[in-house]
Amino acid sequence: MVANEKDYDSPEYTRFKQQVQKLTGLDLNSYKNQIHRRAHMLMSRWNLTDYDQYFTMINKNEDKLRDFLDYLTINVSEFLRNPPRWWDLRDHVIPDLIKTKGSKKLRLWSAGSATGEEPYSLAMLSSECGLSSATPVHARDIDAGAIAIAQRGIYHKRQLVNVPPDWITKYFKVVDEQTYQVKDDLKKRVDFARLNLIEDRFEKDYDLILCRNVVIYFRPETKAVLYQKFFDALRPGGYLLVGSTEQIFEYKSYGFEAAKPFLYRKPLK
Repeated sequence: MVANEKDYDSPEYTRFKQQVQKLTGLDLNSYKNQIHRRAHMLMSRWNLTDYDQYFTMINKNEDKLRDFLDYLTINVSEFLRNPPRWWDLRDHVIPDLIKTKGSKKLRLWSAGSATGEEPYSLAMLSSECGLSSATPVHARDIDAGAIAIAQRGIYHKRQLVNVPPDWITKYFKVVDEQTYQVKDDLKKRVDFARLNLIEDRFEKDYDLILCRNVVIYFRPETKAVLYQKFFDALRPGGYLLVGSTEQIFEYKSYGFEAAKPFLYRKPLK
């Protein structure tokens, strides 16, 4: 069964969305229709035609729930994804932050951290820039299953395609020919916890927030709320980096100034 868009507001699907939100915290109403299409494509793939059957399956089968959340939230699957953005952080942004605040107090946050590739990438970068490990990268995601995968820190070698060879040696240990695991010293640089970006309050005074390839799936009104929350969570002089398909055209309306492509700064007071 692949529903038409007109079916997305049916009473049966409305109840299903409410059940999913209660179970996972994921509010499907905050997302574009692309997410609803994916939900129904997965329903069809599993040969289900009834929403009650659909919810019962993900509620009682942890593997199916994992598949459901992965398919809908489309977790990031590479370290240092889109390398030029990371080298901008290494060569310009983090040095600027160190100059204005010092290396021991920077607060870094990977929002929508998925299965850990982004926060571990940020932790490697912070280490290479000489930042203190005493203030770990905050990694937050709504999906407890994704966080559990991230905390194990085991990845296929294809996910490390953008990582410099010497970094692989420094931050990973070989499990087998195809698999690497994050070393404990790097794990200690990341603090994982569950957070609902839409509903939960954010901590304050961050110096750098990464939220990449997350808000693209949200409706415009949800994006507006999130961008304002990110602005409020930054200290003056702090930066927000978004994905390469997530340019904020109305960045001035939230208070940001443009720094580099897909990078926005909260002005100094």
